[in-house]
Amino acid sequence: MIDILTTLAAAAPAASSGAFNGNFALGVAGAGAGIGLGLIGMAAAQAVGRNPSAFGNILTIGIIGMALAEAIAIYAFIMALQG
Repeated sequence: MIDILTTLAAAAPAASSGAFNGNFALGVAGAGAGIGLGLIGMAAAQAVGRNPSAFGNILTIGIIGMALAEAIAIYAFIMALQG
């Protein structure tokens, strides 16, 4: 996987390499955050299905996990703007 990414980065023109890297990092972070949010939501739904009485605790843990996963995309957005 890393070999493919380095090949793509080397093939990009020198003038647009900064924009390519920032946009690529933002896309990867956004996709990762989306996958993470989906996995957290799926796990929370399964946990509530198994033990409905623990809904409040599962909701709290799920919201904290989703906030942490979303923070990664926000950090990547800030890095893309500065790069």
